[in-house]
Amino acid sequence: MRDHLDVVFLERLSAPGAPQADSRVGGRFGAFATGAGLVLLAHAPDEVREEYLSTPPRRYTSSTVTSPARLRSLLADVRRDGYAGSDRMVGPDVACVGAPIHGAGGSVVAALSIAFRAGTQSPQTLAPAVRAAARRVSRALRE
Repeated sequence: MRDHLDVVFLERLSAPGAPQADSRVGGRFGAFATGAGLVLLAHAPDEVREEYLSTPPRRYTSSTVTSPARLRSLLADVRRDGYAGSDRMVGPDVACVGAPIHGAGGSVVAALSIAFRAGTQSPQTLAPAVRAAARRVSRALRE
């Protein structure tokens, strides 16, 4: 979930051998360079996005997108495509795909993501499964 300019992790499951991301249940991550984070920032109110983009984001790797113009374009793609991919933006061996979870009113209340070792999968290949799982969670929230 997004809490102003932080991503807060509600749950984390990890497979043996999975790349280790800097996350724990209840933990905060002050960056939107992950799949879930990009989804949350893309669907945040305009003023929140502009506040985030008004200062240069932290660069975690040489692949981290820090240009406000490039981030705006990336966030527009996320809103259009219904998912976000992050390839080596938070770690040299971490890629992830995130999709929005919609609440009862249709607004994005959280995001679901999967992280995997960069270079082993394609974000575009995994996106349909991640989007389907996020839709199932969204439906459960509305019931």
